[in-house]
Amino acid sequence: QVQLVESGGGLVQPGGSLRLSCAASGSIFNIAAMGWYRQAPGKQRELVATITDIGGTNYADSVKGRFTISRDNGKNTGYLQMNSLKPEDTAVYYCKADVETMAFTDSGTYWGQGTQVTVSS
Repeated sequence: QVQLVESGGGLVQPGGSLRLSCAASGSIFNIAAMGWYRQAPGKQRELVATITDIGGTNYADSVKGRFTISRDNGKNTGYLQMNSLKPEDTAVYYCKADVETMAFTDSGTYWGQGTQVTVSS
């Protein structure tokens, strides 16, 4: 069993910054990939950014140049640095991890509970 816990969300003004964290715990052998997704009220959940265990990254066009995804493999923790925030960034942000565990039967995709990000004057 693996658990993901997000933190760092909150209320910020347009142009402000937030740093989200995703801490993974459990019998983890390797996290092959971590990603951040977001879902605004009444809208479909969408991919924001992903990062592999060797550092390869991908970003949605809407956040390129503003958001940076990173990870600390020793801590099994991922991060999303969000700068120049816009009202349209308002959403619940979810962490996803593709996890290889000590017990192979527990390996798979895990999701966090989400953290609210609100960008408003």
